[in-house]
Amino acid sequence: MTGVRVECVKGNIAAQPDMDAVVNAANAQLLPGSGVAGAIHSAAGPGLAEECRALAPISPGEAVISSAHNLPNRHVIHCLGPVYGVDEPSDRLLAECYRNALLLADHNGLASVAFPAISTGVFGYPLADAATVAMKALADTLPSLGSVRLIRFVLFSDQDLSVFQEALESGLSGQ
Repeated sequence: MTGVRVECVKGNIAAQPDMDAVVNAANAQLLPGSGVAGAIHSAAGPGLAEECRALAPISPGEAVISSAHNLPNRHVIHCLGPVYGVDEPSDRLLAECYRNALLLADHNGLASVAFPAISTGVFGYPLADAATVAMKALADTLPSLGSVRLIRFVLFSDQDLSVFQEALESGLSGQ
């Protein structure tokens, strides 16, 4: 896979100090919310919401980049994942989140990016399907990356970790 390391870990997306950027599973207005957006905004402090005002709104599949404020990273990449069963075609929109975030990181010369499981919380995307879409989007995007060398999926629970690890292994063997 083109010299890019891909890994899955259990942890807190807002506590990845060795990563250049963390990805926020954002809402359209890029405001603090629950889940990933809540954790990232809480750790980053009020400056993140202030900076995001000028970047919003975004549409499903879109990604924008901001500074990381009080987070231990250089940047936050905000993606709006699809609401499952509402934003269609949800698989294409979810794949665009991962693709656009990776291309944005690469365009900004970043070497490492940490992703949560986008759209699997309150947006209702089934975990196994989301993991498969994520790994396929990764495989499709990796050949066009220049600076990105480490992609980490930071999962909330042991079950999420297991599902994403299995999708990663299946995706790699399918290459």
